[in-house]
Amino acid sequence: MDPSRESILATYGIPMPPISRTSRNSNISTPNRRATSGTTDSRTSKRYSMTMLYSMAAEQDVEVEDDLSKAQRRLRELKSRISAQSKKNFVLERDVRYLDSRIALLIQNRMALDEKQEVESHLEDIEPSDGIFPDDRKLQQYGNLFFLLQTEPRHIANLCRHVSLTEIDTLLQTVMFTLYGNQYESREEHLLLTMFQSVLSNQFEQINDFNSLLRANTPVSRMMTTYTRRGPGQSYIKSVLSERINNLIEHKDLNLEINPLKVYEQMIKKLEEENKSLPEDLPRSVTSEVAAANPDVQAIIAPRIKMLMEIANSFLQTIIDSIEQTPYGIRWICKQIRSLTKRKYVDCSEFAICTLIGGFFFLRFVNPAIVTPQAYMLVEGIPGKHPRRTLTLIAKVLQNLVNKPTYLKEEYMIMLNPFVESNKQRLNKFLMELCEVGDFYESLEMDQYMALSKKDLVINITLNEIYNTHALLVQHQEELAASEKSHLRILLDEVGPAPPQVSRKENKTIELPLFSRWETPIQDLATALLYDNSVTQNDILYMETKSIFVQIIRSTPKMAERGLIDLFQIAEAAATSKDATLVRKGIKVKEMLRELEDASVIDPKDGYKLMTEEVTQELAHLGNLREIVTNEIQSLESVYKTICDHNNYLRSQLDSYKAYLQNVRQQTVKDGSSGFGSSIIKVGDKEKKPTKVKALGPYKFTHAQLERDGIIVESNVPENRRQNIFFIFTSPIPGTFIIALHYKGRDAAILEMDLKLDDLLEKQQDNVISLDLEYVQLNAD
Repeated sequence: MDPSRESILATYGIPMPPISRTSRNSNISTPNRRATSGTTDSRTSKRYSMTMLYSMAAEQDVEVEDDLSKAQRRLRELKSRISAQSKKNFVLERDVRYLDSRIALLIQNRMALDEKQEVESHLEDIEPSDGIFPDDRKLQQYGNLFFLLQTEPRHIANLCRHVSLTEIDTLLQTVMFTLYGNQYESREEHLLLTMFQSVLSNQFEQINDFNSLLRANTPVSRMMTTYTRRGPGQSYIKSVLSERINNLIEHKDLNLEINPLKVYEQMIKKLEEENKSLPEDLPRSVTSEVAAANPDVQAIIAPRIKMLMEIANSFLQTIIDSIEQTPYGIRWICKQIRSLTKRKYVDCSEFAICTLIGGFFFLRFVNPAIVTPQAYMLVEGIPGKHPRRTLTLIAKVLQNLVNKPTYLKEEYMIMLNPFVESNKQRLNKFLMELCEVGDFYESLEMDQYMALSKKDLVINITLNEIYNTHALLVQHQEELAASEKSHLRILLDEVGPAPPQVSRKENKTIELPLFSRWETPIQDLATALLYDNSVTQNDILYMETKSIFVQIIRSTPKMAERGLIDLFQIAEAAATSKDATLVRKGIKVKEMLRELEDASVIDPKDGYKLMTEEVTQELAHLGNLREIVTNEIQSLESVYKTICDHNNYLRSQLDSYKAYLQNVRQQTVKDGSSGFGSSIIKVGDKEKKPTKVKALGPYKFTHAQLERDGIIVESNVPENRRQNIFFIFTSPIPGTFIIALHYKGRDAAILEMDLKLDDLLEKQQDNVISLDLEYVQLNAD
C-alpha cells in the first residue's frame, strides 16, 4: 500500500500544521455526507485541502487552450527566463568580485596583472552550453541525491553552517539559482524558506552576543544578501525606489554635503577661484573641529540639513507605503528574525528586535540599491558626484534609524539626529508590520501533493555545480550524516568520491531528472487523496466531475455566455460536438453525473445546484486569475529588462578589466617582457608578436639553507634526515611558482606544490604567516 498522507509529507520534511491535524481528526467522513440543498455546510474543513488541490490543478490545466492558459504559458516562460538570467548575473557578479579583490592586491603590490592566468580565466566569454551526462548510472544517483537535497532542506541548511566564506558563493549559486532556481514557483520558494528557517535557528543558538547576530560577514549573512537579489526582490526594488532615485539625480548640481571639513574645503576652493587668493583668517588646511566651528560653514550646512531630512522622509514614506509590495519571502524572513529573537531573548525590547529586522531589511536589501542604483539598473549610468553623495547620506540616515548610532566615526551625522529620534517609532511600527504574514506550511503541503504527481521534476545544472556540491557533502558528511542508515549517507556512499572540477569550457549544463530513491511517485492526485482517511471515493468523483465541467466551459466559452450554467446541457453539447476531445469529456462527465446521482451525492431535481454554484465560483476565480496573470506579466517584463540590463552592466565591468589587461600587456612589452607566453598585442596600428617568456629556474636549496634564512619556520622532518632533503624552485611563467620537495637518491619529488603570487599576497593580507607543505611550514612573507 502507498504511504499515508502524513508519511508522504514527512518524507519531504514538511511539518503538519496543527490546524490541519485538528480539522482532520474532528470530522469523520461518511460515504454520502454531501447535501443537495444547495448549501456548503456539509463540506467540512477536512476537505478544504482537497478543494485547494483541484483548484490548483485547474489553474495549471494543460488540456485547455484559452486566453488564460496562453497567458499562463507566457508567464511561465518569462519566469523561467528571469530565473536563468538571474543565475547568469550571480555568476558574473562573483567573477567581478573576485577580480576586484585580485586586481586590488596586484596594484597594491605593484605586480603586472598579465602575469595571472587564473585571473584571465575569469574574463573568458564562455556561456555554459547544453550537454549530456556521460554516465547514465551516475546521472540516476545524482538525481536521487539532488532530489533529497531539494525536498529535505535541512541537509543544505546544515551544509551552509559548515562551509567557509570562500566556499559559500559557489554553493549559493547552486542552492539559490539551481536547486531552488524557479524563483516564482511557490513550492521551491517555500522549501528554500524552510532552509532559511533552519539556518537562522542555528545562528541564534550558536551566538550568545546579541550585538553579533546577523551582522558579521558570514556564510549566513551572504545567504541572506543573495536571497534579496532574486527576481522578486529586484522587482520590488525597481518598483519602489526607481522613481524616487531618478527624481533626485536629475538635480546634478544640488550639493547637500554636510561634512564640515569637506564643506570648508569646497568653500576655500570656490573663494580661490573667484578671488585668486584667500583672506588671511582662512587657512587652506584646518582640522574637522575648526571647520565645524566656522560660521560660514555652519550657514552653508543648516539649509542642507533641512533638505536632507525632507528627502530622507520622502524615501522613508515611500518604503513604508510599499509594505504590501514587499516580497513574501523577505517579510517571512523578517518574521523568523522576530520570532527567534523573542524566543532566545525573552526580555528583549521591541527596539532591539527592530534593530535586527532592520539590519536585514535595510542593510542587506534596500540600502545597497540606494547607494549604488546603477548596479541595480535603477538609473542609466553612474549618478553625478553630488547626487551620489546625497544618496549615500540618505542610506546612512536610514541605517541610523535602524541602529543605535554612536556617531564616533562621523560626528557630523549627529546633526541629522532629530530626524532619527522623531521617526524611530514610525520605522519600528513598519518593521513589526513587515512580520505580519502567514506561514506557508499549508500551501507547501498542497504544492507537495501537486509535485508528487509530476513526472518531470528536473533542474538545469552545470557539471561543476554537481561536483562542487558533491565534494562539500563528502567533506562534511560526518557532521551532516553521522548515521550509516541516514538516507544522505547511503546516497553519498553509492555515488562515491566527488570528481574534480572541469574547465570552464567543459562545464556543460545538463538536465537532471529528480526522483526519490525510496518513495514510489504517486500517479495522480486522486490516488494520493484516497489514502487520506477523511476523503472518500465520492469526494474524489465529485471534484473530478466539477473539474471536467470547468475544462469544457473554458474550451467553449460560449456555453457560459448564455446566462445561468446548465450542467446537463453543457455535458450533452460536449458529447455531441464535432471536437473529439470534447466528445470524450462530455460522455465521461455524463457518466460521472449518473454515478453521483446513484450515490445520492447530487440531485437532478434541483438542477445540480451545489455543483453549479461551485463551477460558477471556479470560473469567476479563473477569470480574476487571468487579469492577475496579465498584470504580473507586465510587471515581470520590466523586471526581466532590468535583469538583462544588469547583465550588460556586469559584462561592461569585465570589458573594463580586459582593457586594463591589454594596457598592462603593452606596458610589459615596453619593459622587455611579456605576460602570457606569446599573446598578440598592438603597437600603434600594427600587431606585434612579443617574444616568448623564458621560464626561471630550477633553483636548488637545501633544508639547512632555507632554515637558516628563516624561510622554513617549522619542520616535521627528523633531524637525521634533513641533510638528505632539498627543494627545487621553478617559475614556468611570471607569477606562478612550483616548489618541489626531494629526497636524495629518488628521482621523483616527494611533494610538489603549484603557487600563484596573488594567492601569496592574499595570505599576506589575511595575516596568514605560514604555508603548509605537509613536511615543513614555510614563511608566507
